[in-house]
Amino acid sequence: MRRGSVRLVKLHESATLSVFAAAVLWGSTGLAAAYAPTVSPLVIGAVAMGGGGLLQAIVNARVLLWHRDTLTRSVGVIAFGAVCVAIYPLAFYTSMRVGGVALGTVVSLASAPMASAIIERVLDERALTVRWMIACAVGVVGSAALCMTDGDGAAASSVPAGVALGLVAGATYAGYSWALRRIINRRIPRGAAAGAVLGAGGVLLTPIATAGLIVTDSIPADAWLVLAYLALVPMFVGYVLFSRGLAGIDATTATTVTLVEPAVATVLAVLILDEHLGLIGWSGMALLGLALLILVAPGRR
Repeated sequence: MRRGSVRLVKLHESATLSVFAAAVLWGSTGLAAAYAPTVSPLVIGAVAMGGGGLLQAIVNARVLLWHRDTLTRSVGVIAFGAVCVAIYPLAFYTSMRVGGVALGTVVSLASAPMASAIIERVLDERALTVRWMIACAVGVVGSAALCMTDGDGAAASSVPAGVALGLVAGATYAGYSWALRRIINRRIPRGAAAGAVLGAGGVLLTPIATAGLIVTDSIPADAWLVLAYLALVPMFVGYVLFSRGLAGIDATTATTVTLVEPAVATVLAVLILDEHLGLIGWSGMALLGLALLILVAPGRR
């Protein structure tokens, strides 16, 4: 029994680290997108997420074929997740464009744990733990503090639009995270789950990406590099790590761990994009770190 408990703890820690690593990669997306200012955020989101999703389907084609009958029985969950995958990047990248990298990222990720908890409570009847509620509350306060810095220089009129789009991004992010976890719980390999949900989302985003690239007058070479980086690193490698993490922790915990993403995005925005971050902002960063410590600290036996 003792060995089993230790093994479960190690599995949980490994899964948490995988999600943490994915969040760090995702934290670079705002910085990368800032280097393609002439490309519409809708095109960036569709190419990045759509390309990464299609890569997931291609890499996992064999396991998808092996589990096609089981996946067919989960077609409703896959469809729900795919629609969320398609909406998420369009809202997320537009939120960062109109509200600033820090604000867009923070609102999107800070709202995701609450949306995830609501989804799991309603659809899975999953009770919320006291630890998660404390960690989530601390993380949300920290994220709100980051929003209060107003360091991105965005016009005041763009802030409400950025926040609204960020909330949509957070809800859809929580939605496809739940779908991935739900499919994995049905004893379907994580590769098949990621290939099905993200791949289907990529199919939905393909027409948007294609049309956007066609109507865009000119895309500089460095913008193409940005699009390639976003599709290959954060959206492909990041979601490989994320799906691996979902095999060991629930979607609510995973979305709470990814609260590190706005912290990474804010640091990069301050150091490289010269966005200002005052005392309140750094306090928010500290609170996000505290939320993660509360979440991953060993529980009482």
